[in-house]
Amino acid sequence: MSVDATGASAGSALPPGIVLCGIGDEAGASLDEQITALTTLGWGHIELRNVDGTAVADLDDAAFDRLVDRLAAADLTVTCVDSRIANWGRPVTGDFAADLHELDVLGERCARLGTRNVRVMSYPNDGLEEPAWRQEVLARMGKLAARAEAAGLVLLHENCAGWAGTEAAKMRELLTEVDSPALKLLFDVGNGVAYDYEAYDLLPEIAPYVAHVHIKDAIGTPDDAHYMLPGDGRCRVEESLRYLLDHGYTGVWSIEPHINVRPHESLAVEGRDGVEAFIDYGRSLERMVSRLAGART
Repeated sequence: MSVDATGASAGSALPPGIVLCGIGDEAGASLDEQITALTTLGWGHIELRNVDGTAVADLDDAAFDRLVDRLAAADLTVTCVDSRIANWGRPVTGDFAADLHELDVLGERCARLGTRNVRVMSYPNDGLEEPAWRQEVLARMGKLAARAEAAGLVLLHENCAGWAGTEAAKMRELLTEVDSPALKLLFDVGNGVAYDYEAYDLLPEIAPYVAHVHIKDAIGTPDDAHYMLPGDGRCRVEESLRYLLDHGYTGVWSIEPHINVRPHESLAVEGRDGVEAFIDYGRSLERMVSRLAGART
């Protein structure tokens, strides 16, 4: 399958400035499965989270060297590393040193992977009153952003777990208070179902600050979310992507299907079924993107 300069498979249409990508371990835990899925799609780009069941920052040196070599051999460009910093497993009362250490490790590893982008969240609460929660989040995020800037990294805050995870006003407050070029927003189209809000409704306030996009779709409630192909759920995926395009977004659209893999639920389907489902998801997105591209010509 031939691939053009944007990383799109031959025959697919992309709006100008848009690159398609996927979070590799959503296809499977092993690096083999991840590379197979992304190279079969022909996109040329991968987002990393866990490799062979281990977070990028926790890989031993030999495993990380193999990762760098294998991705280069497969001609896959890394767009972002999804860290555990401030995520759903690290509440605001947790050990901040763990986040600082992970960021330091990723500062070195991202340079070798060829990406500046590190996905973060903003600390779920753990019994603090709102003012104390806010104060601690802003203090920690300010220190993280300063360290990221010094390392040449950009922290991408996802609308997921944490103080600024679900409300546009708090996302903008986070950016204003931290006031660093090393902190931007990651917009996940499908997180609203699991966290009980409408992600699309965030866009009028945050679109200018979005630097990376995750694509998933779902129906249901926070206690009973069901994930499906983009466009088959209620997350207004196509409308969201159109809104971003209309407001000047260029960059990565990265699939995170959550159909067979959901780390926060310890769900992981491995092998051929996971890879094929990931590829099917990617093809579904390609069809949606082609419609968007066609509507803009």
